[in-house]
Amino acid sequence: MPDTHRISYAIDKRTAPIAADETILQASLRAGVHHAHACGGNARCSTCRVQIIEGLDRCAPRNDRERRLADRLRFAPEVRLACQTTVSGDVKIRRLVLDQTDVDLVDQQQASPTDIAPIGEERCLAIMFADVRGFTPFAEPLLPYDVVHALNRYYDEMGRVIAEHDGHIDNYMGDGLLAVFGMGEGAGAARHAVAAARGMIAAVERLKPYFESVYGRSFGIGIGIHYGDVIVGAVGAAGRRRVTIVGDAVNLAARIEAATKTVGARVLISTATRDQLGNAAGAWTAHRVALPGKSGEFVLHEMPDAF
Repeated sequence: MPDTHRISYAIDKRTAPIAADETILQASLRAGVHHAHACGGNARCSTCRVQIIEGLDRCAPRNDRERRLADRLRFAPEVRLACQTTVSGDVKIRRLVLDQTDVDLVDQQQASPTDIAPIGEERCLAIMFADVRGFTPFAEPLLPYDVVHALNRYYDEMGRVIAEHDGHIDNYMGDGLLAVFGMGEGAGAARHAVAAARGMIAAVERLKPYFESVYGRSFGIGIGIHYGDVIVGAVGAAGRRRVTIVGDAVNLAARIEAATKTVGARVLISTATRDQLGNAAGAWTAHRVALPGKSGEFVLHEMPDAF
């Protein structure tokens, strides 16, 4: 076989020869490597997708057929269609679709509206956790309807403020929420999140007279913000998949929010968030705080009353 190179398979711990005029899929099948290709290798699905671990520079550029599918599914540069990719040297790959369950999941992903459902990409975003302070004593004497109504009134105000600052609510957790900033355009994500936090504090203050007049009591909120790397993707069981974020940055943001109780602050942000604000950030108060599940101390910054 002239001009033969080799494919190394990360999961299978084996190699296979590949000729200069062969695609990765053709070489895999010829070598007896099980390689999903539901559409028959015609770039009409993505079940043959592979991650190029080594040798991406030795892979031919995407052709038009691969580029259309890769753009629609938001493939990272190292994720390639094996049925369309030829190589000019040795490569190491990892097959990303291994069995029928994987094939079914890929089919569901491709049927999703991919403008809002990436298959998985790493992004640097601002993550906000907000939690109601004193909600249990607020809710205890109320009827269930009143509890739900009060939460919906609160969430409606919070959602409006968050949307005004280019964020969106990712999840609700009882009387807490997770919001994300920078999904559409990453620039300014931290500034948008901090501005939203100030707006949310103001909105809660505006709500207090209403709650006190209707229920005879009110509540405050605590907000934690962190700016960092997360993985964005559409996850969940079949038929219930939604775009969400995962990663250690999400956990850190949750712990920063919890630290507002310890410090006695309404809004705390990480140093990474503070660094994004630049010289116009104002005089924030620094606190050295130990966070559960994290080693060492973290410097967190408390939002000033006038910002």
